[in-house]
Amino acid sequence: MELKTTVYQKTNNKKIGKLLLESLSDMYSSRFLAKQLAVRDIKAQYRQSFLGILWAFITPLSTALVWIILSKSGTVQLTDTGVPYPVFVFSGTLLWSIIIESINAPMVNTNGARGILSKINFPKEALILSGVYKLISNSFVKIIVLLVFLIVYGVGFHASALFFPLAFLGIIFFGTTLGLFITPLGMLYNDVGKIISMGLSFLMYATPVVYAIPKTGLLKTLMEMNPLTPLLLTTRNLLFGQNLDYLTYYFGVFTVCIPLFFLGLVFYRISIPIIVERMSA
Repeated sequence: MELKTTVYQKTNNKKIGKLLLESLSDMYSSRFLAKQLAVRDIKAQYRQSFLGILWAFITPLSTALVWIILSKSGTVQLTDTGVPYPVFVFSGTLLWSIIIESINAPMVNTNGARGILSKINFPKEALILSGVYKLISNSFVKIIVLLVFLIVYGVGFHASALFFPLAFLGIIFFGTTLGLFITPLGMLYNDVGKIISMGLSFLMYATPVVYAIPKTGLLKTLMEMNPLTPLLLTTRNLLFGQNLDYLTYYFGVFTVCIPLFFLGLVFYRISIPIIVERMSA
């Protein structure tokens, strides 16, 4: 069988459309490799951990517990959320953790593969797909715990919850899109990852994660302008059977996100080989 010959050259005259098609083709053809990488990383993640997979929801649960205590003690006065506050805050912190993980996943996966990127020629898009597989796997346990919360607090099941998986995948899609643009910069400069982490920590309080949108004031304006607000609210309200007040903004975000995702794939495909060459020099 004749082996495929790849020619590397300094100048790249390929058009964006051709680069995008090649990127999508490589992503599709590397499904098995991405799955194997994800399985390897998931096993390594919990192999030397006493609590194992419990770490998947300990962080959002501990954050939620802090706010529940603050609310119950009267230290913080919160507006009505329409559902029991423990369910509201746990669902918010859980979905927020998924948003953060999806933004960081491309950079974490690509950085984790530094050792093989310069030694083995394989579709780099497999690293993106592997990150998505790991996100879905880790999030599955979190969602199971969230469903237990809904049952314990009597929220019940609503027909709108049938669309929750689609909205959940939408969050991962949005985060991955941002991650594609951040990854090349994050590989060149370690400060980028720290800045993103710090920025998201502040942004959480401008998103209705642990409290509802205020009725008036500057924070209300900031929350309503924040593109993460419709993502989180729509996904959570589908689960609770509440009104989808920001549905137009929600679809608007994805209307912009789709072309940005394709552009991000091209940016990732062009930049990663250059960065790998720089790291190997």
